[in-house]
Amino acid sequence: MTQERKIVVEEVDAVETPPKARVEDVAETAPRQRDYLDGFLAQKPVEAAAGEPGGNLYDGIIDALKEIYDPEIPVNIYDLGLIYGVDVTDDGHAVVTMTLTTPHCPVAESMPGEVELRVGAVPGVGDAQVNLVWDPPWDPQKMSDEAKLELGML
Repeated sequence: MTQERKIVVEEVDAVETPPKARVEDVAETAPRQRDYLDGFLAQKPVEAAAGEPGGNLYDGIIDALKEIYDPEIPVNIYDLGLIYGVDVTDDGHAVVTMTLTTPHCPVAESMPGEVELRVGAVPGVGDAQVNLVWDPPWDPQKMSDEAKLELGML
């Protein structure tokens, strides 16, 4: 047994206009709460330490790494994802942890030395050290979107 449903249609000539909200009405009944953004907006930006991401020394090191290109791939080693970490101490000692695309890379002997020279030449870096690691191994997923686009992988 199926039940029939009917749609009831009601025709009207006019609809009563709803009352409009007035700001004055609300202000009288509920006082304005303190804006939670006041303190946040009044804060001055915190300067990043020179050796921290966003700091001048750290950014200078990253810029230097972006000038070093893999000889077989037309992308810099930073965007390739070969740089696993950059640590900078307060006295300007920089340690770069990196890998290569494969242990049999033709520049396996020269690339760490070039990275050390370029990072050591950044103003403010007192000493540069490169740690070459193979774990985790490099894979194309570590590349930046810019590098993937350059190589036609996007």
